[in-house]
Amino acid sequence: MASKSLKSLLVAAFSAFSLFFSVNTFASETPAGGEKHEETAFDPSKLIMEHIMDAHEYHFATIGEKHVSIPLPVILYSPERGWSMFNYSKFNHGHDVYEGYKTEEGHIIPVNAAGEHDTTVKVYDLSLTRNVVQMFIGVFLLCFLMIKVANKYKRNGAKVAPSGFQNAVEPVITFVRDEVGKPNLGHAYEKYMPYLLTVFFFILINNLLGLIPGTANVTGNIAFTIVLGFISFLVILFSTNKHFWGHIFNPPVPGFVKPILVPVEFFGIFTKPFALIVRLFANMVAGHIVITCFVMLIFIFGAMSKVAGWGFAPVSLAFTIFIYFIEILVAFIQAFIFTNLTAVFIGQSMEGAHHDEAHH
Repeated sequence: MASKSLKSLLVAAFSAFSLFFSVNTFASETPAGGEKHEETAFDPSKLIMEHIMDAHEYHFATIGEKHVSIPLPVILYSPERGWSMFNYSKFNHGHDVYEGYKTEEGHIIPVNAAGEHDTTVKVYDLSLTRNVVQMFIGVFLLCFLMIKVANKYKRNGAKVAPSGFQNAVEPVITFVRDEVGKPNLGHAYEKYMPYLLTVFFFILINNLLGLIPGTANVTGNIAFTIVLGFISFLVILFSTNKHFWGHIFNPPVPGFVKPILVPVEFFGIFTKPFALIVRLFANMVAGHIVITCFVMLIFIFGAMSKVAGWGFAPVSLAFTIFIYFIEILVAFIQAFIFTNLTAVFIGQSMEGAHHDEAHH
């Protein structure tokens, strides 16, 4: 609880700090001729949002006027213009218009002959953004590693001691089975272990991939967590029984309390997946914001004074590395929490049947 409170405090403090200094986004200079010249200053809030939001390219660094990035395929469909498929590099980082489209603040919009936004044209963006590409990479790694481990078990059986990556995965599988599946699901744990293990390793792989500099924070995308939460919601609903629904619509309480408790219990069905969605999303976004804020502090102090920027750089890097290792731990913890809560909610949906069997 203390670590979560500290993380929330850091996010609030450094977000406010960054927003305070990002107000002065333009610096005015008065040359000898007396004319004022405006040049764009460092904007930390914009860079933080660019880091945690989705994009059509993997951007690693900007050296002078040169951008080090990997552009991704753009796939657009417009009822008025039809299909358009090309590489994101055709936009030249937002400077050029290509096939009647241009990019503006990360979004691809249609333009007219004058280069202005054409509101009469509707566009459906089906592009392979970095979140989509990275999610496919996560699926490939999950299938490749798990199939490799399964084939090793199939070939050697249980009599041969595990080795290599199999030796690293087996304790994790055993931990999820003994600490998540059995305590929460009882005799039915084997039925749900494939889903629980898939969710755990899929979230874990995407959490770790998101910590690689320049990659996307997939688990920090609300659309990603909504899909995971919705799938868990369906699994929970299909695991319910008559005892569960009887407790919802006819709780064992005095009659005058039921009109109050029944709506609360009914909405509780939907708050469970909502808790899964928000918890994973908020924790992964918060960690990336904290790391980015520590790096941004170097440039914020550097904008005030070069001496302050260079002087604060070692301190900022030390805190960044420290939080980075904390985030590696958080990647495992959040995968475990999502899996454990899913098992808890499934177990609650079968709670009545469990009590009856225990009584007999």
